[in-house]
Amino acid sequence: MAAYKTLDDLDVAGKRVLVRVDFNVPMKDGDVTDATRINRAMPTIEELSKAGAKVLLLSHYGRPKGKADPALSLAPVAKALAERLGGPVDFVEDCIGDPVTTAAKKMLDGDVAVLENTRFHSGEEANDPEFAGALAENGDIYVNDAFSAAHRAHASTEGIARLLPAAAGRAMEKELDYLKAALSAPERPMMAVVGGAKVSTKIELLLNLIGKADILAVGGGMANTFLFAKGVSVGKSLCEPDLADTARDIMAQASSKGCEIVLPSDVVVAKEFKEGADREVKDAGAVAADDMILDLGPETVNVIAEKIEAAKTLVWNGPLGAFETKPFDTATVEAARYAARRVGESALVAVAGGGDTVAALNHAQVAGDFTYVSTAGGAFLEWLEGKTLPGVKALEDASS
Repeated sequence: MAAYKTLDDLDVAGKRVLVRVDFNVPMKDGDVTDATRINRAMPTIEELSKAGAKVLLLSHYGRPKGKADPALSLAPVAKALAERLGGPVDFVEDCIGDPVTTAAKKMLDGDVAVLENTRFHSGEEANDPEFAGALAENGDIYVNDAFSAAHRAHASTEGIARLLPAAAGRAMEKELDYLKAALSAPERPMMAVVGGAKVSTKIELLLNLIGKADILAVGGGMANTFLFAKGVSVGKSLCEPDLADTARDIMAQASSKGCEIVLPSDVVVAKEFKEGADREVKDAGAVAADDMILDLGPETVNVIAEKIEAAKTLVWNGPLGAFETKPFDTATVEAARYAARRVGESALVAVAGGGDTVAALNHAQVAGDFTYVSTAGGAFLEWLEGKTLPGVKALEDASS
């Protein structure tokens, strides 16, 4: 059983349900340019509406620093949501006070309204109890469907959950189910693929994963620091020499915990970093002083594929090379497509997340083929690091 309540536990007919969604979506000239996060919230919104709730949607957008900013209004999101719902969506020019009270009184059962940006109030990011109380005044029930904001202890993600009956929405529930399946009780062997530019941004992630994974494949620029820590020359590649001791400590801890670390045995190098640059495959130990490592070599990709072949669970965060610039996307694309194929064969549960990761999987055209791809970014990383997420903890506390 889940440690938190879900929509299945609620009687919402005729009730005002405050739903925390993540509508912090890309916009240009007043139009939503990527509706992924709106689409993720649709199952919860539609289910509550069909059950007769008066659905009041809360979200932040951008960084207005506690002051109203028309350029950061959620009004365009209400329009985009209405198009998807195929019916009217009211927009309320504040998220607390009389505007919301008045709008809620006019709502019929099943109606949906988008409230204005919660970050127009300084009390949001400060998790001010008075502001949380003002939010709660206009709701009978609180539903959090914004896992991507769950790592923040803000009034609309944490404070309000302690003031109203609280439950997880369908997107939140789905995300937690997949992440718990991948990390808490994975089917083994469990493999983690971690890439990206710098070790410094992923130390806690690596330390947590080596205690959970059977295999850890390290790619991207961060692999260079591990190679350097082993005494291998990395030329003029991206590297963090001051973290060599940290890398050695991670490798030592992995060995003691029975986690196999896969590092590059061959690499793709170039003299300059640009589209279509002349490149060469070299053994990892044969990198020249003026070489830049920009991708994993084919031998390393084959090893990673073999490990994926043997794995039952895969957690992926970060690209394996400089995938934004061809031809240095090869390792990321090939490994991602191989993992997707194993998922398609029902041989692998593959969960991925993080901004660069989502972009890389979209680039490889396999984002829809993984078992689950999180768009949560920071919250996904903190979960992988083993941290407690305030928004999730508040839901668990509300259910105990």
